[in-house]
Amino acid sequence: MTTIQYKVPSISCHHCAHTIKMELQEVKGVNSVDVDVESTAVTVRFDPPANEGVIEKLLEEINYPVQKP
Repeated sequence: MTTIQYKVPSISCHHCAHTIKMELQEVKGVNSVDVDVESTAVTVRFDPPANEGVIEKLLEEINYPVQKP
């Protein structure tokens, strides 16, 4: 299992967190999603066929793009 953490600056409330969790949990291979509203961090644990590209693309599509370093 792979674990990755993203910084998603557009998270502003618990509704945002709920939306992100619900959408990412629909991705085949995603095992868990944790969202911290205060730090705007999203932690995703996944196995194939899920991958970073699929997760990042979905976050962008639902208007929660990942902050790139």
